[in-house]
Amino acid sequence: MFISKDNRNTNAEEIKEFLRANSFGILVTQHDGRPWATHIPLEFDTDKDGSEVLNGHLSRGNPQWKSFTEESEVLAIFHGPNAYISSSWYDHENVPTWNYIAVHVYGRIRLIEGEELIEIMKKQVHKHELASEKPIAVERMSKEFVETEIKGIVGFQIKIGEVQASYKLSQNRDSKNHENIVKELEKIGDNQ
Repeated sequence: MFISKDNRNTNAEEIKEFLRANSFGILVTQHDGRPWATHIPLEFDTDKDGSEVLNGHLSRGNPQWKSFTEESEVLAIFHGPNAYISSSWYDHENVPTWNYIAVHVYGRIRLIEGEELIEIMKKQVHKHELASEKPIAVERMSKEFVETEIKGIVGFQIKIGEVQASYKLSQNRDSKNHENIVKELEKIGDNQ
């Protein structure tokens, strides 16, 4: 993705935290000669060798998985907060823009199954059930139920090769205009 020098984020720890907090992404591959994208949870993790990875799964009914090969590079796109920035918020004439945070992760994909897939599913469910009043856990489900359900998905792991992070947050504005932008965004709140 194009990232201007003012908006490039190279802080690895900040990017990892962003990926953990914004784990619903878009997996982009080539399928039957066309770009194919699926919106799914993709969990940032490290594998047994300490390599950074994204873990995920697709419905077996989604044909995208049939084009997964270990030679193919895939793209996972994550986005965070974003907002229209009106140029009326500046103290000078200018054009409006859009502020956003986006991270692109490139890597090689491999299919996973069996116990490895079940362990990844346990971790994913646990992470997202933490806020539940009555959290569920894969390990408390019957073995038969889990084995039946796991047949309906295709698990995969993406070994991360490259990360590109754009944090376009009006860094190119002076402090007065930056403060005005923040103040105006706070007025709008989550209404945008």
